Order: sequence, then structure tokens, then C-alpha cells
Amino acid sequence: MRLDDYRTSDNVEDQRGQGGRGGGGIRMGGLPIGGGKMGIGMLAIIVIGAMLLGVDPSALLNGGMTSQVPQQSAQPADPTSAATACNVDEISRFSCQVLASTEDSWADIFRAQGAAYTPPRFVFYSGTGMSGCGTANAAVGPFYCPADQRIYLDTSFFDELHRRFGAPGDFAQAYVIAHEVGHHIQTVTGISEQVRRQQARVGEREGNALQVRMELQADCYAGVWGARNRDRVEAGDLEEALGAAQAIGDDTLQRQAQGRVVPDSFTHGSAEQRMRWFKHGFDTGDPAQCDTFAANRV
Repeated sequence: MRLDDYRTSDNVEDQRGQGGRGGGGIRMGGLPIGGGKMGIGMLAIIVIGAMLLGVDPSALLNGGMTSQVPQQSAQPADPTSAATACNVDEISRFSCQVLASTEDSWADIFRAQGAAYTPPRFVFYSGTGMSGCGTANAAVGPFYCPADQRIYLDTSFFDELHRRFGAPGDFAQAYVIAHEVGHHIQTVTGISEQVRRQQARVGEREGNALQVRMELQADCYAGVWGARNRDRVEAGDLEEALGAAQAIGDDTLQRQAQGRVVPDSFTHGSAEQRMRWFKHGFDTGDPAQCDTFAANRV
């Protein structure tokens, strides 16, 4: 993806070099990793699912719900510190350029609808950090926290995406970020809150199905962003994103973790679904076409 001449975002913070802020190790849904009633196989699936383009991992273990009320930080962006964070290395700079392009794309989309877009903040951390949703840990990878409307990323995740899951390429990395921005769109438009309320009224199976639709919509929104930047997409980029979507489908991850597939436990969607909804957003470039909740077939 050609972003060499693109600006970097000012909405960036850096927690690298501040390891251990969270203390005590990450707790997911009130359960320490490796403990509680959940079997190791299912826990591995959820950890991997959160690591690969998911939301706050505690939300996955609580049926997609979180107790925090989403709120935007009143602190203004600091362009100086943001520029420093964005220029730590090549991956940091690329991530900041992707974020900037999502800001411009979604600002245009909101403006066309007579609304103003408030972008998320982006937080780099290394190993361990602190989010409004609890401790951020490299083991769970990138996630969006609705409580503070920030995206958290340990850039070492991209190495893992390449080496462990066979999804290399800069557009695969951009897809990760654009997906998390998709969750921010769901928060600022009220979709996330509506889904949480529905999940609170239904059982686990129905709650999982709602969460799948949430994730697929975020995939579609990522595709919309890609379509809005089609002039910067290079040959092979689309295949990189689709390869990442395939690698992180719930069915793919379940086969790797436990050797079998349990569709009722899906929280992100199958490989086919994730690829199809990203491609749908990319083909249409229209967020109105991303209503996975109204779709008869997801």
C-alpha cells in the first residue's frame, strides 16, 4: 500500500518503555489466564480471537459486553509527542499513516451525512500497557476499548501475524487497524450499545451470534476504508487482506486449537464470512451496505 507521502496522525500516544503499568498480569472477564472454569482449548481460541482483530478480550469472555460507559477523553492531541511516537520505527510510522487515512476517509463519510467524525486515539505499547478496559498485554494483541475510545497496539503483533498465522504484508497490517477503527465507528454511532443491550437479554448462543455480526460489520467497514483509498492499493494488497481474514476465521482458529469446529461458539465469524464481508465493503465502498444485523445470511 502506497502511504509513503501520507501524513501521520496526531491522535497517537506512546506507552512503550512504561512496561508494568498495569501490574498483576492481564485478567480476562475476571478470570486470570489459565484459571477459572474455562477449558484450555476454548480459552486459547478466545485469546487468539482477541489477538487477531478482536475487541477488548474481556468483552469476548463476557458475551461481548463491558461494564464501562464509553466516553471520549477530553485531553487534546499532542502533535509533538505523536510525531515522536510515529517515528520510532517503520512499522510505527506506517501504522500512524494508516490511522490518518482512516481519519480522512471517515471524516468524509460522516460529513456527507451532515455529521462530524471524532476519531479514536491510538496507543502504542510494548509488552504491557494500561487501557480503560484494563491491562493491555502483547499476548492478546490489538484491540479497541470503547471505555476510552482508544485502539491499543503492540506492533510486535504484526510479526506474529506473519510468522505464526501466515498473513504477511502491509495491507494485512492496515486491515488490522482499519478493523479496530470499525469498532470505533460502531461505538460513536451507537451500534455497540444497542448490541450490548440485546446481548443482555439473550442466552450465550444468541449473544455469540450478535457478536459475530458485530465483528463482520467491522470487517466490512475496514473494506469501505480500503475502497476509499483504492488509488493507493497496489497489486496483491487485496489478497493480503483476504489472506489475513481467512487466517483469523473462528473455524480456522478452532481447528488449530482443538481440532474441531463449534459454530455456536463463534464470536468473530468463519474465514469465509470474514473474507466475504471485507470484500463486500471493498467492492461497494458504502458503509450503508455493511448492515450485517439486517442481513438474512451473514
